[in-house]
Amino acid sequence: MNAINNATPVETGFTMPARFGPHQRSFVGWPRNPIGYRMDMEMIKSEHAAVARAIARFEPCTVIADPADHAEVQGIFTDDTSIDVLEAPCDDGWVRDNGPIFVTHADGRVAMLDFVFNGWGKYPIYDKDNALPAAIAKACNVQRFASSMVLEGGGFGVDGEGTLITNEQFLLNPNRNPDMTREDIECELDRTLGVKKVIWLAYGLVEDAGTDGHIDNNCQFLEPGVVMLQTVNSTLNPNHPGAEENRRRLKEARDAKGRKLEIVEMDILPYTSPDGFSAYPVPYTNYYIVNGGVIMPALGGPEDDIALPKLESLFPNREIVPVETIAMAADGGGIGCITQQMPAAFTGE
Repeated sequence: MNAINNATPVETGFTMPARFGPHQRSFVGWPRNPIGYRMDMEMIKSEHAAVARAIARFEPCTVIADPADHAEVQGIFTDDTSIDVLEAPCDDGWVRDNGPIFVTHADGRVAMLDFVFNGWGKYPIYDKDNALPAAIAKACNVQRFASSMVLEGGGFGVDGEGTLITNEQFLLNPNRNPDMTREDIECELDRTLGVKKVIWLAYGLVEDAGTDGHIDNNCQFLEPGVVMLQTVNSTLNPNHPGAEENRRRLKEARDAKGRKLEIVEMDILPYTSPDGFSAYPVPYTNYYIVNGGVIMPALGGPEDDIALPKLESLFPNREIVPVETIAMAADGGGIGCITQQMPAAFTGE
């Protein structure tokens, strides 16, 4: 069942649903490569565990642990019946990027797509991460499709109706697919995910050098036709010019259905305390939607008290659960980066 399929998902009737759709379960990656992290590993593990426990309040959660860490991780979650631990070789915990992309079929089936992962084009340790989707497909007993294109899940978002948003800074970077043109990339996104319209923003966050500006740090679909855009309320912030250009492009864009987009601005961008080198942003756009809830990145400062009611107003039927992500932010990521959703089987309702 989990053997690789040489046809494309779209050729066999699969397309990618949005993050905000119903989930079967969520996956959380477990950090393990200390070379790739700036912060204390115990602090990093504590944050990952807190995210898994927050998710498990709403839906089943699977934590992915390398065999070397499996016993330790099982011990951490012994008393959490909604959390199971999947033993699978991996190099780090950024499962949004190194994990599978799930797709659904109108007949109710769920399958997965395996893009190439190359360590964000700059980190040398990624062989086990690149093989992780195959391990997850086997564990979940789902059909696996493959693409030869390099693509990380944190670099794009879809509305579930044929529209995809990404950043040029990331997906047109020559360290990903140097032999592919913009048109080639759009064609592959159509063949694999069912994308009929790509909206190209210009930039990710300035500080997000590790991923070359992933979209989950600066723009997410709230629902079809509605996006949250990370902006800043000070012209002194280095992200101001990029945010203004992204806003301009979104205002001019049309989605796959021909609609103009409604833009909800998140103009709060808090930063961690300097760690001796620089401060790191904690973008609230890097939240993670679960069944009945939203897991919100938190810093523990006054900005959280502003962002929380704003998210509550945007998601009136979901509980907002703040989880501290200081270490994740310092390592260039957030809650969306360590999670990956497995969508519920499509029912057509």
